[in-house]
Amino acid sequence: MTLQIIVMIIIAYLCGSLSGAVIISQLMHLPNPYENGSHNPGATNVFRLNGKLPATLVLLFDMLKGAIPVYIAYRLGISSYFLGFVGISACLGHIFPCFFHFRGGKGVATAIGIMLPIGFDFTCCFIATWLITLLISGYASLAAIVGFLLAPFYVWLFKPELTLPVAMLSCLVIIRHNRNIARLLKGDEPKTKFWQNRSTNKGGCYDKKC
Repeated sequence: MTLQIIVMIIIAYLCGSLSGAVIISQLMHLPNPYENGSHNPGATNVFRLNGKLPATLVLLFDMLKGAIPVYIAYRLGISSYFLGFVGISACLGHIFPCFFHFRGGKGVATAIGIMLPIGFDFTCCFIATWLITLLISGYASLAAIVGFLLAPFYVWLFKPELTLPVAMLSCLVIIRHNRNIARLLKGDEPKTKFWQNRSTNKGGCYDKKC
């Protein structure tokens, strides 16, 4: 592994450690997502707390912080295999951010951003799977889990050399959803309705475990 790859892995982790949820909330003078709602610094919690616009901005921010370091690494000529590990580092930064006491989100938006520069084809398959699962079930968490379960298969179809790093990335995100999986099995997981501006008491979940 060359010095260039190591530097890009470090840069990717630092980019991933920037919390879109916190930065957007501070700029828009909104409640701190670490202290409100589900206490998860992600787009879903921001949506439940503040509506579509802030959540969309957080989603874009978290995608870009995964996409930008991977794209830079690609332009530097780093091989596809190591591009995957640069992406994993960005996702680890989101999940375990050094700027926020290693308490981060679940990495879904960042992982999507990571996949975009290295394979638009399999990323489209992932997004289609995510959307279909969400529309059928109404659960954002289930959509992410199903999408990442199938992501290594999609990558194998289009770019088999990236199968291992994408499989590792998928495992990371799925493990991060362990509480959601437990709630889905119990029937306690709240549904996400993206066409509503704010969640109601019936559809939202505001305890610390969400």
